[in-house]
Amino acid sequence: MSWTRTRRALVWLSGATLLSIFSGVLGAQQTMNSEDMGRARQMLRDARDAVKKHYYDPKYHGVDLDARYQQFDERIKASPDLNNGLRMVAAFLSGLKDSHTFFDPPTRPYRLDCGFRMELLGDSAFISRVRPGTDADSKVHAGDQVMGYDAYTVNRVDFQDLSYTYNALMPQMKTQLDLRDPDGNTRRVLVDSKMKQGKKTLDFTAEGDENDVWQYIRSEENEDHVVRQRYVEMGDITIWKMPEFELEDGSVDHIFDTVRRHKALILDLRGNPGGAATTLERMIGNVFDHDVKIADRIGRKELKPAIAKTAGGRAFAGKIVVLVDSQSASAAELFARVMQLENRGTVIGDRSSGSVMEALGYGYSQGVETIISYGFSVTEADLVMKDGKSLEHLGVTPDEIILPTGRDLAAGQDPVLARAVELAGGKIDFTQAGKLFPFEWMPF
Repeated sequence: MSWTRTRRALVWLSGATLLSIFSGVLGAQQTMNSEDMGRARQMLRDARDAVKKHYYDPKYHGVDLDARYQQFDERIKASPDLNNGLRMVAAFLSGLKDSHTFFDPPTRPYRLDCGFRMELLGDSAFISRVRPGTDADSKVHAGDQVMGYDAYTVNRVDFQDLSYTYNALMPQMKTQLDLRDPDGNTRRVLVDSKMKQGKKTLDFTAEGDENDVWQYIRSEENEDHVVRQRYVEMGDITIWKMPEFELEDGSVDHIFDTVRRHKALILDLRGNPGGAATTLERMIGNVFDHDVKIADRIGRKELKPAIAKTAGGRAFAGKIVVLVDSQSASAAELFARVMQLENRGTVIGDRSSGSVMEALGYGYSQGVETIISYGFSVTEADLVMKDGKSLEHLGVTPDEIILPTGRDLAAGQDPVLARAVELAGGKIDFTQAGKLFPFEWMPF
């Protein structure tokens, strides 16, 4: 139900040279020259055209799209640098206030890692992970509450926009954090990001550097490894850590072959951003002995409802406990809400993201032999569930709200998973639960 990342298949890249429009060295802001301005303005036009052609609401929620386009085109002309120009493209789309309509900017010729990860617990943000060997390792700690992020207040309302801006649009070499530790002590730190410089141009032509192709493949393989499906069997319980809804039907069925050998399933969808509608439908079909309507799909034209076809006699009939948090989005939220509406399972954790629409990703490029690639996710349908409501901006409220504390994060404890095991008929302490699925960093 969501487009969580752009996968540019090598079959599409074959014969192309990919160019980053960003400078090869990260330092001061790159001045906006006439060529960069033209590129940014073309991206803005592409954004407008993608919305006009594909957006599910032809009235755009009352937004005058053409007037807004003219406004942001002028802002790009006045932008002092390329980063700001691309921010204007993203800001143009943000006026629709739609979680699934956004800009996927061109890839940069370098990678940055700030060395820490944040997550929301309720309405407050906390440091959840710190990467060993980084500058952050000596300055921030798991369990620190983030009171300020580069002078911005961090809260549930702005968290997604803040993450998108600093992770996708404007990665920074330095991050200023205002922190409060579990004992109530406050401090301000300046954290240096770790940078890995890459090539400004990647050549995927037959005459090009084959290392470029293998570098791309390795990057995809590393990402696939980090988001792989993991599960453990604990007595009569299967605990499935599902990082995203991106599985072939056969892979879903294979895992349920294991699930059916037990009396209870704990499905951990915390941090799961969603994924493919087909995976969601297959998941639901494997836990019901009858077809289930997930939602009515509301678009520009009449659309068929989203229906999960039952696996019939092979469907898992045992107890289900679903874990969600503030980062559970899209298909993850839909699965959890179906469990509630159909009285099929218990949902525990934190209120989910409220990012639930049906969207498709559209790739764009500029250039002929040397290509600058980027894309847009555009919502093509709203999803109205059995209770007549959409989850967009609302999220799923768990049957039982359980939030880790800063001290839990600092100690690597997981009270939410421990409670899920208890509900499923088992027993595990907070510390053991925190060790079941060790966090893995992407290779850098």
